[in-house]
Formats: sequence, C-alpha cells, structure tokens
Amino acid sequence: MVALEALRQRMASSPYPDAAQDESTLRWFLQDRKLDVAEAEEKLLKMLRWRREFGADLIEWTDVAREAATGKAYLHTHDDVSGRPVVVVRAAKHITGACSLHDSQRLCVHLMDLALERLEAAAAAAPPGTPSPPQTVLGIFDLRGFTSANADWGFVRFLVDVFFNYYPKRLSQVLFVEAPWVFKPGWEIVRPWLKKYAALVRFVSADEVRREYFTPETVPEDFGARGFPPKVPK
Repeated sequence: MVALEALRQRMASSPYPDAAQDESTLRWFLQDRKLDVAEAEEKLLKMLRWRREFGADLIEWTDVAREAATGKAYLHTHDDVSGRPVVVVRAAKHITGACSLHDSQRLCVHLMDLALERLEAAAAAAPPGTPSPPQTVLGIFDLRGFTSANADWGFVRFLVDVFFNYYPKRLSQVLFVEAPWVFKPGWEIVRPWLKKYAALVRFVSADEVRREYFTPETVPEDFGARGFPPKVPK
C-alpha cells in the first residue's frame, strides 16, 4: 500500500521512529483518516505525544488496582458474541469529586490497552488461512442508577478524546444501557463532541445486552438475572 509506506517513512524521521515498525497502528490511523497520509501522520503524532506525556506505557495494574476496586470500570473476562473484548463502565459507581480524576483516567486507559493486547494475542494465535479475528472493542456504559452526582463531564470529555482521538476506530460500538431521563440533557452536550462517531452509540436495555451481545455462559453478571444495581426484594 502506497499510503502505508509513505506514512512509515514519515514516522521513521519523526521524534517517534519506533512507530514506523508498528504496521497495525499505522493502518488504523490511515483508515481513520481515509488514507490521507498527512492527516494520519498528524493524528498519530498527537497520540504518541499524549501517550508519552500521560505515561500510558508505564501504567501497571498495581497503579490502578485501588481505582479498579471501586467497580466503576472493568475489562470483562469473556468476549461478546462477535469476538470483541468488552470494556464495561458502571456510571453509578463514579462519583464526581470523590476520587482523583487522574486515577480514573489511568484506569480507563489501562483497560483499553489490555483490551487491545487481547486482540493482538487472538490475531497472533489465529491459524493460517482462517478468517481474521475481530480487531475492535465493544464499550458498554451501564447507566442504571445514574444521577447528577455521576455527571462528571470533564471525565466524559477525556473519554471522548481517548477513545476517538487516541484509539481511532478501535471502538466499533458503544452501548448506553437504560439511560435515565437525567442523562438526556448531558447527552445533548456530549453528542456534538463525538462528531461522526456518534453513529457508533446505541441506546439499549439490559435485556438487549444480555440477548444480543452475549451467551448465557459469557454475559457479565451486571446483565444477568440478578443484575446491577442490586434489585430490592418486594
């Protein structure tokens, strides 16, 4: 591919020459920019600068374990029925101002990196001649129990930048599960931030998540019969 080789040469002479050898990433950014080499280079350099400044490659699980223990976000142990890794965010467990914004940001970045590592491992393990495994991630935002206390729009803005600027096209779909009325005004603010990526968002019920995206053996407990948040017995 002419565009791929052109981008490779540009990256080889950039401040991040190692990126020239990462063909998968080069291809993703070219796809996102519709094979425009200059635009792909600009966006890729922005991502690489961000990863260096944010310290994304230095994050270990021990750095985010305490934040993960809140249950606000996790990488599901099973893929969905399409073979995609699944990152679940439980909005009701994120209280604005109750914890360090930077810690929440690091957790989400680390979970996304773990999901991509799973994709790379699946691709490497695929037998020759078989169909290529999925290369994208499913994001699920569980909005059950969402209130104004969970409306951390600064964090949401960070997620938009991360998922769609620094991991372009790696999220193939985003599910908003049982969004309450209090979420709707915020969505009107967020939707313009997403631009073309707003088309990836689907509003669904927990039952639709359970029936359409998982098997009984692989469905997250949050969307099983008992669900999250816990149902109060009558």
